[in-house]
Order: sequence, then C-alpha cells, then structure tokens
Amino acid sequence: MKAHTRVYGTGFVTGEVCVPNERFTKVCDTTDEWIRERSGIQQRYFVREGTATSDLAVDASRKALDDAGWKAEELDYIVVATMTPDYYFPGVGSLVQAKLGLPPIPCLDIRQQCSGFVYGLQVCDALIRAGAAKKLLFIGAEIHSGFMPFSKHGWDVLNGDSDESVTPEEREWNSRFRHLTVLFGDAAGALCVGPTDNPDRGVLGFALHSDGKDATSLYVPSAGFAYRPYFSEEHIREGRYVPFMEGRNVFKMAVTKMPEAIHEVLEKTGLTLDDVKLLIPHQANLRISEGVQKQLKLPDERIYNNIHRYGNTTAATIPIGYDECRKSGKVKQGDLVAFAGLGAGFHWGAALMRE
Repeated sequence: MKAHTRVYGTGFVTGEVCVPNERFTKVCDTTDEWIRERSGIQQRYFVREGTATSDLAVDASRKALDDAGWKAEELDYIVVATMTPDYYFPGVGSLVQAKLGLPPIPCLDIRQQCSGFVYGLQVCDALIRAGAAKKLLFIGAEIHSGFMPFSKHGWDVLNGDSDESVTPEEREWNSRFRHLTVLFGDAAGALCVGPTDNPDRGVLGFALHSDGKDATSLYVPSAGFAYRPYFSEEHIREGRYVPFMEGRNVFKMAVTKMPEAIHEVLEKTGLTLDDVKLLIPHQANLRISEGVQKQLKLPDERIYNNIHRYGNTTAATIPIGYDECRKSGKVKQGDLVAFAGLGAGFHWGAALMRE
C-alpha cells in the first residue's frame, strides 16, 4: 500500500510589531474605514529591522516540531514557500537548516507566491509518497515589509516609536502605494508532515494550474534579470521595488479560478462540496474570500477568515489559518478540509485533506 501524507504538527509566528490601521493614517492618505471597506483588514504585524524571513521560518518551525513531538534532528527534508527570501540567492531552506542546527539534508524553495501553500503541499506529498522523505518540514514564510516605501522615520511612526509627523513630501510619496502597503503583513506558518498507512487520513488530491499571459497584472517591475543591471538607482527612485497590481483583474481571476479548482479536485477525488467541513482560502482580501464563498454558496461556518488580524501574509496565510483551526477545535479528526489560493504568475489551485 502506498503511503499517504498527513500533518503531524503545526505552528506559526508573526512579526514583532502589531500595526493597526490607524498608524497608516499617520504616514499616508488613508483611513481605517477605507482600509476595512476595501480589504477587511484591521491590523497586521511587521518585523523589526534585522529580522529575516528565515528567522520567522525557524520560529514557526520550532512551534510545529513541538506540536508534533518531533526533534529537529529527526527531519530529513525541508520545503519552503516564499517570495521574500533573505537574499536574492540562496533560498531560505538551507538557512533554516543551518539555524536549526541540522546536518546536511535536502532543502527546497518554491516561488508560487500566494498559491505557495497548495503548490508546496503537493511537492511535500510527492516526496513522501516517493519515499524521499519521512519527516518533512514544510514552511510558508514572508517578510513583506522589505518592499514598503517608508523611510526610517516613517517606520518609527508605523511601529509606534515616534509621534512626529512625516513630511508632506514623504506622505505624498507613501500615498502612491497605499492600495498595496496596507494589505500585507509579515508572518510564517509551518507544518510537520510525514507518511501514514491510514487511507482515511491525510492529503487526498490537488487541482493546480498556471498561466503566465497576465503575469504583469501582479508583479515587481524590478530586481530581475529582464533588466541590466537587475536592480538600479532608477528602480529605487521610481519605487519599482513595490509590487504593481491591477486589482480588478486579480479579483476577477481569484473569485473565478479558486472555486473552479475546488470543484475540480472534488470531482477528481469522488467527493462533493457537501462533504467539505471547512474551506481555508488564501487570505488575500476579505472581499475575495466573500466572492469565493458566494460562488460556492457556502455558509459562514464553512469558510475560515482571519485576514482582519494578520493582513495578507502570502505563503503563510493558509498554514496560519489551519493551525488556528486545528488548535481551536474548528477542525477535528475525520473532517474534510479544502485549501485554495491564487497568486502572481498566475498560479492557482486547491487541495483536499482529511484531518
């Protein structure tokens, strides 16, 4: 009998500083009402300068290991989903391995952005089913504060360390990017996954897709090898290190493609939407989650949202939500859980798992 993949432990951490919407009103032209109405976000967490994505990943990993009752030295594979690595290269996986004090083991990074969890879970499932890993650490980790346009003083204001106003010039500059900067937070979620011979538990299937024809609807127009040099003073001066997003196109794709992927994976596995106890979607925007819920005709108790607390943490949103649901009892053994996400690329998909 082929091994199935199941989760043995979960954990998550956020950045050190909680930033409520009100702080953004001090650095750019926005209001708490404007942010809540468009995104559902009330607050988010940012790291202090000097904390790296790998640091959050390690802290989340230790929580997941404790939850699983595993020792770090028992791990035989690490998979990290992130679009915000510590460095352009190398990836985060080997940095986590070193910071956990592990011997040399395989470490893999994937770049599927907001769909990083569903793609990464399939990679983990394939490794475990193939016998390449028995105790695998899967992490979704992001530090989005690195692409924020704020000055050092602006960060002091956001962090609550200063009550002094930013200059009118800085406020005008920051306001150019307010539709993006208010959406994101810093966090990491981790899962300990491994094989089980119980066919009634674990990962059941996936429906994943990619299509690059609209890639520039959501991308960073700098820091890549389409440019020479790949990063320049001009990019900094023009703010091209901040992501560009065509919000309407992203919204339309998300509320269409995510429900389609959920129906597809249910059909593949011979299950129906009525069998799903809970949908944990990627937390990009509450309006997107509500649109997906409407398309699927799900009642409130069968979809999980926590974006109001953390903002969009990209590859970390689903593992954070899953950890909260496991530990609060919202998800119990035997429940069928669906995950879904859409991210830049565009990549999208859904996964099913029996808890």
